[in-house]
Amino acid sequence: MPTNAEQLVKRLLTHKVDRVFCVPGESYLDVLDALRDSGVDTVVARHEGGAAFMAEADGKLTGRPGVAFVTRGPGATNASCGVHTAQQDSTPLVLFVGQVATTMLGRDAFQEIDYQHYFGGIAKKVYQITEEDNMSDLVDEAFQIATDGRPGPVIVALPEDLQGLEGEKSTAFGVSSKASISENIDIQSFLDYVASCKAPLVLVGGSGWNETSVGQLQKFAERWNLPVGVVFRRQQLFDHDHRCYAGDCGIGINPKLRERIENSDLVVVLGSRFSEIPSQGYTLLETSNRDQKLVHVHISDCDRFPHADLTISCHPNELLDALEEVAPVGVAPRREWVETARTEYEAWTSQPTPNPGPLQMGQIIRNLRENTSNDLIITNGAGNYSGWIHRFFRYRGFGTQLAPTSGSMGYGLPAAIAAKLRYPDRTVVCFAGDGCFQMTGMEFATAVQKQANIIVVVVDNGMYGTIRMHQERRYPERVHATDIVNPDFAQMADAFGGVGFTIHTANEFLEYFHEAVALGKPAILHMHLDPEAITPTETLSKLGTA
Repeated sequence: MPTNAEQLVKRLLTHKVDRVFCVPGESYLDVLDALRDSGVDTVVARHEGGAAFMAEADGKLTGRPGVAFVTRGPGATNASCGVHTAQQDSTPLVLFVGQVATTMLGRDAFQEIDYQHYFGGIAKKVYQITEEDNMSDLVDEAFQIATDGRPGPVIVALPEDLQGLEGEKSTAFGVSSKASISENIDIQSFLDYVASCKAPLVLVGGSGWNETSVGQLQKFAERWNLPVGVVFRRQQLFDHDHRCYAGDCGIGINPKLRERIENSDLVVVLGSRFSEIPSQGYTLLETSNRDQKLVHVHISDCDRFPHADLTISCHPNELLDALEEVAPVGVAPRREWVETARTEYEAWTSQPTPNPGPLQMGQIIRNLRENTSNDLIITNGAGNYSGWIHRFFRYRGFGTQLAPTSGSMGYGLPAAIAAKLRYPDRTVVCFAGDGCFQMTGMEFATAVQKQANIIVVVVDNGMYGTIRMHQERRYPERVHATDIVNPDFAQMADAFGGVGFTIHTANEFLEYFHEAVALGKPAILHMHLDPEAITPTETLSKLGTA
């Protein structure tokens, strides 16, 4: 009879898990042994936070739960940044965590943590295996919960002494299919709102999308003549070159787009919680426009707007399926509204404002978008450098963006590794600030070990730029704890077994970028940005005087 550890790994295979991310630990040696001959690709990270970020990114890309294994205590706490990202980004994730033996539970044993108390506020469910549990059933349930409703993270704690025990005979595959759109959803009211409006705007976000549903959304916008915006770091959900695309609703929103949202007579929030960042501090839809109607399509009851005129409880995929064959009504009066929204987006993104210093970030991003294929994948973590990417790059399809709506630093490099392993034939570029990169920079060694030939663009301005920006605004001329002294990141790449390039001007970027791609090794492009270039529109020295 198979052990619990063997049953666990067999169940992962049943769920079509082909890759897991981990940092090994003595608390789950039985599982590591079961993984050895399973055929599952085991990616060994350098830090549990990196492993969890990789699993979360893999979940974003596939729509299936990303899987990570970490050891007890410090291993689990290190992984919590990835768990929090999965929770805020609504990404399916199953984190398996080693635990002390059952005979030691509750005695503050070596590296013991009560995982229910630790993860209970950010995970959808926290399990701890007991002798009475059937491992196969529990894994099924964990995967079910991670994907049902609003997706998110599930924690499964594995006491060390139970992993090697022979478990009950594996039961039949027990995951039920998701419920489809219910017949009592008021589709007709939704159509009535869309047909009767003159100045609508659709705001798209959330998780659970796929290439098919993104294509359906584009066709829906075309047929019904609707301008579409995307929320913070969900830009891959609509082709930026499409005539209906109006821009992104995130940090540094186009003022014209914000004004357009406020003046719309119908706002359809499709799949997004519309949390703090896209709502501009929960103010954007608190409009004085009494003629504005609000429709919210979201699968979770607790995440919907209480003041919406119409709420639809389903994922947008299901709604778009139901609308696919419906003939559009009332589209002609909206033509100028859509065209003007597009013109405003073009004006906002086409000509970057020069920033201080020879390294022109806007020009670099524009050169990248004009000289790469439509399936290029861009990843990033948190930092002011990302403002240039979000504004000036044009995402053309699903599966091209990995970025944390949770705002977690250090996300970009692990996410890039996961993306390159999932799509080895596609070019994957990670953007990271100097502070952001050093949060998980040791994972560059993981990229080298796995031959994940990513391009890491480190934007180095010698400080924690976002915090410095806020510091200058609130405490002008009182700089403290935001300056950082950095290594030579290009030499670091060489030391790790990759390749490195140092870049001081925008004109050098494409030459070194193409050389890095041609060399076929993980690469770091170390870009030196003038500290004065604090955002795409502001300089550091003027912040305190604004």
